Amino acid sequence: MILTEKETAVIQELQTQEQSCIEKYGKYASQAQDTELRNLFHTLQKSEQKHYDSLRQVLSGSVPSCNCNDSSGKNYNPSATYSAGETEAKRSDCFLATDCIGTEKMVSSEYNSDVFRFADSDVRKLLADIQVEEQNHAEMLYKYKTVNGMA
Repeated sequence: MILTEKETAVIQELQTQEQSCIEKYGKYASQAQDTELRNLFHTLQKSEQKHYDSLRQVLSGSVPSCNCNDSSGKNYNPSATYSAGETEAKRSDCFLATDCIGTEKMVSSEYNSDVFRFADSDVRKLLADIQVEEQNHAEMLYKYKTVNGMA
């Protein structure tokens, strides 16, 4: 498979977004007060790294296979750490989770738009799969916030 110049630029831009997410989740994992949230950030960081690596494969001329029925968001059931009261730790973790939900919404939107820029159906399928995974990331973060009385 050979990408056009425009397709190559789109993949490179998506890689930039993924790299930003990898770095953000790494930084936020070190700032999270709650172990559950810290673990979630590490999980999401690994997923974003997989996205980055998949995009690198596309730039190299091959399209990795994908699982278009991802259910990690549906199956995520975090345990509550925080009670009904407000603490500085809870406010801080709420900020981190909320910020990441916004990032996931933005990145998901990029994939949703960019999928239509490609002629190759396998690339479109991969980008659509990543887009669903980005939605799942936001769902996982929202479930974390809900169970901890932050939503």
